[in-house]
Amino acid sequence: MRKILITNDDGIDSEGMARLAKCARKFGEVWIVAPDSQRSGASHSVMLHTSFEAWKVEYPVEGVHAYACTGQPADCVRIGVLNIVPGKPDVVLCGINYGFNVASDIQYSATAGAAFEAAFQRIHTIAFSEGAMPIHEVADEYLEQIIAKLLDSPLGQDQIWNVNFPECPLSQCKGILWDRKVSKGEFYKDRYNETPMENGKISFMVEGVRNWEIEPDTDLGAILSDYVSVGTVNNIS
Repeated sequence: MRKILITNDDGIDSEGMARLAKCARKFGEVWIVAPDSQRSGASHSVMLHTSFEAWKVEYPVEGVHAYACTGQPADCVRIGVLNIVPGKPDVVLCGINYGFNVASDIQYSATAGAAFEAAFQRIHTIAFSEGAMPIHEVADEYLEQIIAKLLDSPLGQDQIWNVNFPECPLSQCKGILWDRKVSKGEFYKDRYNETPMENGKISFMVEGVRNWEIEPDTDLGAILSDYVSVGTVNNIS
């Protein structure tokens, strides 16, 4: 039976990961190693100069072996592949992330970082993301179909499959666009709000301004046009 490792950057209690795990059970034995809390924006960082812990937890999806971890998402993949899943997983699934992972913003994503770590470990990997609005109809409609297709769709060395579901009702979704390239633009154009503090320091808080420019044939163009975006992403190697 195929062994599937799942992780994310939203934490072990993420509703999106539970939906992914429930669907993944149809394709094999499911193992989860996920952060014990939110780790968004951690990219491909790992714990190098301090130890971290993992422990088995009860999980709301029947038949899933689940572990919480105090490390980063990439650490979750590393110990999942090297220590926890017997004989190593056959595939790694990351997500379903709360918020899109498209365009140049992918470089900050710890969902993508975990996926790149799995690719580095020579494991076939698929990352899933959807909009930050509480609309799951499109993902729930297409998730099983896309997993079934991509599980055996070949990847180049250090590549991952990257899937993004638009944040629209199913009735507005226009279908799936395959082979989308990564947009060179930004989904969020960041700026920082400054707040002077009494101790003389300055507090900075990022504020993302969304980019609504539809770039043809790209992941960003697909989701802004209410399509599911599927494409490959290369690691930096």
